[in-house]
Amino acid sequence: MTIFIQALDFNLWFIIIDGPKLPHIISEEGIKTLKPRSSYTDDDRKKVQLNAKVKHVIICALNSNEFNRVSSCDTAKGMWDRLEVTYEGTNQVKDAKINMLVREYEMFSMKENSKIKFSKR
Repeated sequence: MTIFIQALDFNLWFIIIDGPKLPHIISEEGIKTLKPRSSYTDDDRKKVQLNAKVKHVIICALNSNEFNRVSSCDTAKGMWDRLEVTYEGTNQVKDAKINMLVREYEMFSMKENSKIKFSKR
């Protein structure tokens, strides 16, 4: 899916990795809030449109069960992160799997009186 999204538009991939660049305004108190839609510029609309486009691409690639998992996410990055954790696990889970496989490999040995059978090709 990574290559598919990058092939469509590399900016879509950047939105998944970095998150959307939604238009914000900073109030006099210094509080950052989303800009009201009524005051969007053309550039703001393009930014919002890119996030909607990449969400559409992700949703079209999912079956109904996967869609239900990500349908509550507001951003494409949120969708991607949830799918990534679902199918690959968190970094701790990945590390645990790697450690388990390394241990299994290190403990692998032949049983006594067992022979290796060679097959003809």
